[in-house]
Amino acid sequence: MIRSSRNRLNHRHLAHFNGDSLFDHIARAVCHAGCLPRKELYEAWEVARRVRRRFRGGRVVDLACGHGLLAYTLLLLDNSSPQALGVDLNLPESAVTLADTLEAAWPRLRDRVRFEQCSIEQIALTPEDLVVSVHACGGLTDLVLDKAMDAGARVAVLPCCHNLDDGDMGDLQGWMDGPLAVDATRVARLRLRGYKVITQTIPHDITPKNRLLLAEPA
Repeated sequence: MIRSSRNRLNHRHLAHFNGDSLFDHIARAVCHAGCLPRKELYEAWEVARRVRRRFRGGRVVDLACGHGLLAYTLLLLDNSSPQALGVDLNLPESAVTLADTLEAAWPRLRDRVRFEQCSIEQIALTPEDLVVSVHACGGLTDLVLDKAMDAGARVAVLPCCHNLDDGDMGDLQGWMDGPLAVDATRVARLRLRGYKVITQTIPHDITPKNRLLLAEPA
């Protein structure tokens, strides 16, 4: 399968996920829901498993959450997180379909994931939160990082759509391409605020915008 495809997974794809791993179970639920692009399944899984290797517990706060699959996957990978909050200015109508399908497959998830359709600025965070965001476009990633730092919370972002006109490149654009300069400057800003930073990537065949930035208060 082409993992970067934006085509929606549906019942026709179930045969591709006939194993007994957690990923296969999640993928089959996504196929039954029939509303999620294939790319988003793989992005959520690859980000979630890397995040959980580093960060356990805490309320999951998925900012610019889209359908919210990342939040659900983080709860499935670590049941010690009591709940999750998914926030998006424009929640897809089909997010309810995916939520119902996942909660039917895993009843322990019921009443643990809440969605808010509002701006990121309206959300209150705490130091115990685990803040995550996949492909919050341009300056939204900076807003996610700023919200997490202001609260002293752990954070993981997979940036995309770097705004080179307004984004802070830290005067590094003479040495590296613009998007990488923006992300390197984000790392420097986190370190300046006393954060320990871990930089990783997810597989390039899922998305070329694959730099994963994880950080926690030192």
